[in-house]
Amino acid sequence: MGASDYLTKPFEEPELELAIEDVLRKKSLQEEVKYLRLQLAQYGESGDFVSTSPKIAQIKEIARQVAAKDVPVLILGESGVVKKEMARFIHLHAGRADKPFVKVNCAALPNDLLESELFGYARGAFTGALGDNPGKFELADQGTILLDEIGEMSPHLQAKLLHVLQDGEFTRLGGRRATRVDARVLASTNRKLREAVSKGEFREDLYYRLDVVTIEIPPLRERPRDIPLLCRQFVEKYAVRYESSVRELPTELMDALIRSEWPGNVRELENVIRRFLILPDVAATLAILRPPRVEAPVAMQEKASLRKISSDAAEQVERELVLRTLAQTNWNRKRTAQELGICYKSLLNKLKKWDINHCAASASSSG
Repeated sequence: MGASDYLTKPFEEPELELAIEDVLRKKSLQEEVKYLRLQLAQYGESGDFVSTSPKIAQIKEIARQVAAKDVPVLILGESGVVKKEMARFIHLHAGRADKPFVKVNCAALPNDLLESELFGYARGAFTGALGDNPGKFELADQGTILLDEIGEMSPHLQAKLLHVLQDGEFTRLGGRRATRVDARVLASTNRKLREAVSKGEFREDLYYRLDVVTIEIPPLRERPRDIPLLCRQFVEKYAVRYESSVRELPTELMDALIRSEWPGNVRELENVIRRFLILPDVAATLAILRPPRVEAPVAMQEKASLRKISSDAAEQVERELVLRTLAQTNWNRKRTAQELGICYKSLLNKLKKWDINHCAASASSSG
């Protein structure tokens, strides 16, 4: 394995001990650096939080500041806004970055199973418990535990969690001895916890224990300028894995992605990009972006019809502007696109949509 040091004879025993300790210390540091590089390579400096949004920049700065402080953080936001990545961002920027990062989905398990998952169980606690089993809190000792979808936790478990936050200890299911842990607690939910507290669905004392620092991540529809950045990131992330030849999304598809509402937020966008890398069919991808048709009440239909009238009128004005500019440029389509401030491909798509060609436009003008 090579040489790290050497000793000259004769040497004393303490010299040998110091040399060995130095080798072990260097080896430990190398392993730590290797682990951190692996984490950063897998998740990036900021997970999926590439953004040009000032609000996201402010959120990331807050997260960096609280990362080194050993306090609970409550992460709020709609489903799919990558709350787990924000939790990992905090973990990676904390003094516990080389320690375990443990995630628990509180909505994925029934309450009795969730209790044993979180706090472990003792031998004989229930049928099949043939030995002691540590829970997630013990596995996260010295590290970070993320309680995802904490709003779904039962009142009984909320009381037990409150005890852990207050005293740093708990008892395994069926156990008699208290176990102490030092785990940084992060919690996330897509529920409005203040409303849940007012309805008696979430313990007020636990809420204020968790609400030392709250980070609320805005939905993707409020930051459409981030969509091209995220798309580029997902293409780079998955293209090699799926052996895809796609390295850049077509303009038509990118325009549609930017206009979409994204009720599933970043996770939905990620899945659409993954699908396109596997099946690079623009028409098929555009088809899945269309929202499902839902019958609306009469009043809503009237509003929809008004919106359609407005949309049709705007499109008619746009069509006339395009035709007028084409006439001014003597049907030089590249120059027309420059004059209109749109890309050449977008202009071609509009002409195709309106079924306009030079001859048809001339005949229409003559008429």
